[in-house]
Amino acid sequence: MEQKKNILTSIDAELGKQSKSWPFLEAQRLLKKIESTKKTYDHILFETGYGPSGLPHIGTFGEVARTIMVQKAFEMISDIPTKLICFSDDLDGLRKVPSNIPNPEMLCEDLNLPLSKVRDPFEVANSFADYNNAKLREFLDSFDFEYEFLSSTQCYKSGRFDEAIIRVLNYYDGIMEIMLPSLGDDRRKNYSPFLPISPISGHVLQTEIIERNIKKGTIVYQEPSGERIEIPVTGGNVKLQWKPDWAMRWWALGVDYEMHGKDLIPSADLAQKVCNLLGSKGPSLFHYELFLDEQGQKISKSKGNGLAIEDWLKYSDAPSLSYFMYQKPKTAKRLHFDVIPRAVDEYFQNLALFFEQSPKDKLSNPVWHIHGSRPPAPEMPFSFTMLLNLVSASNSSSEEQLWSFIQRYNPKLNKKNNANLSNAVMFAVRYFKDFVEPNKCFRKPTIKEKNALKDLAKRLKLFSNEVEPAVIQKTVFAVGKYHEFEPLRSWFQALYETLLGSSEGPRFGSFVALYGIDNTISLINKCLEEKLKADK
Repeated sequence: MEQKKNILTSIDAELGKQSKSWPFLEAQRLLKKIESTKKTYDHILFETGYGPSGLPHIGTFGEVARTIMVQKAFEMISDIPTKLICFSDDLDGLRKVPSNIPNPEMLCEDLNLPLSKVRDPFEVANSFADYNNAKLREFLDSFDFEYEFLSSTQCYKSGRFDEAIIRVLNYYDGIMEIMLPSLGDDRRKNYSPFLPISPISGHVLQTEIIERNIKKGTIVYQEPSGERIEIPVTGGNVKLQWKPDWAMRWWALGVDYEMHGKDLIPSADLAQKVCNLLGSKGPSLFHYELFLDEQGQKISKSKGNGLAIEDWLKYSDAPSLSYFMYQKPKTAKRLHFDVIPRAVDEYFQNLALFFEQSPKDKLSNPVWHIHGSRPPAPEMPFSFTMLLNLVSASNSSSEEQLWSFIQRYNPKLNKKNNANLSNAVMFAVRYFKDFVEPNKCFRKPTIKEKNALKDLAKRLKLFSNEVEPAVIQKTVFAVGKYHEFEPLRSWFQALYETLLGSSEGPRFGSFVALYGIDNTISLINKCLEEKLKADK
C-alpha cells in the first residue's frame, strides 16, 4: 500500500492542534512523542491487530475504525506520511472451538494447529483463518478504509520476522525475567517465549525449551512422544507466545501507534517492556473500554455473544456504526440491537449540524471523523425513531405502506430523490418486524389518561391534515397541562405506552402530522376501546 501524502495548510494544522476531540488529542500526543525523538520519519505506522480464532465482531471493526480516526487527525496536524496495517495473528494455535460455527467436530480434530491450517467449518475457504480474514477485509473494504493487510503466517514463513526473532533468541533470558513474574506457578515450569511448530503433528506446542543455540539460531524441545528435536527459530518453524510476539511485531514493523482493549493493559505493559529490551521505545498505546453484550458480559469471538458487523448493517447504513464507535471510547458500551436507532438519529443530527458549524467546531463533530471535511448532504426529513413509531402505529408490513404515509405528508419525497430516507424506510420495516413487534406491550390508560385522550381526540378533529407539526405539538402540550399531568413528560410517556406500546417515542406533534390527523384519532379511539392488544 502506498503511503498517504499529507497536504496541509498552516490554518488546518493549527485548528487540529487546538481541537479537544479525542482523536485529535491522541494525534497531538503521538506527534509530541515523535518530535521528542528528533528522528526523521519516512512515515508513521498505525497498527491494528486481531486473532482469527472466531468470527470477527463489531469490536474488531471498532478498533480499526477508531485507529483510522486518529490517523486522519494526525494527518491534519503533521505533514509526515502515514500508513495503516491490519495484522492477523493467524499462526497462533486454535485452543478452543467457537460456539457459533457449523461443523464443530471438524475443529475439535484440528485443535492446536495454526489457525491458517485449521480447516474452514464453512467449507468455502482454504482455512478457518482465511475465512475470518476474508470476512474482516470484506467489511473494512465496504467502508473504503485504506490499509495493508498482513498475515502472521506469511510474515513468519517469508522471513520478514527472522531478524526480530533472532533478536528474541539473543535476549531470551531478559525476556524470561520480564515474563515469569506475571505467570502462575504451573505455567512457569515450562514457559518459553518460543512455541515450536511440530514437524510431526503440525501443532503449535506449549512445551519447555531444553536447549538454545544462539550461534546456530536453533532451539531444542521434546515432542509429546519423548523425541528431542532441534529446529531453527526462523522460517516459520516457531511461533512466539503472544505477548513477546506483540513486542516483536512492534520492533520488526516499526509500529508507532496501536489501540487495545482495557482488559489487555497488563499484557500491553509487558509487551512494552519486552519491546524496550529489544531496543525500541515501542508505540504510543491507547486503551479503550470493552464492548458488552445484552447481559453486560464482554463480547467474545469464541462465544459469538456480540453483534456481527453484518448484523448492524442489516438495520442501518455504515456511517451510524462508525458514529457509534466514535462515541466515548473510554466508556464501556453495551452492544446490542437496541442501540442502533439512537445511533442512527444522533448521526443524522450531527450531520445536519456540521454544515452550520465553524471550521473549528467541525473538528469536534463526529461527522468530520467519519467523513472528513466533505460529508454527504443531510437529507433525512424524519428520524429513524419516528419511522419506527409510524410502522408500529400503522402496523405496516411493507415499505410501500410506509411510503404512502410519507408521500401523503409530503408528495415531493420519493425513493429516487432521497436515498437516505429510502434506506431508512427499508431498515425501519426490518427492525420493527425483528425487534419492536415481538416486544410491543400496550397498557390500559388510567381514568385520568382516558379523559385526556378523549380531549386530545376532540381537539385534533378541529384540524385539517395540512396542520403544521408545531401547532399539533402545542395542542398536545395544552391537553397535558389542562389535565394537570405533573411532570408534563408523564403525559407524553402515557401517549407512547398506551398508543404505541413503547416507553419512548418521537416528538408527538411531528408523529401526528406524518401519521395523519384522522389516523391518530382512530388510534386513540382503539386505545379507549382497548382494541390495540387485539390488533397486535
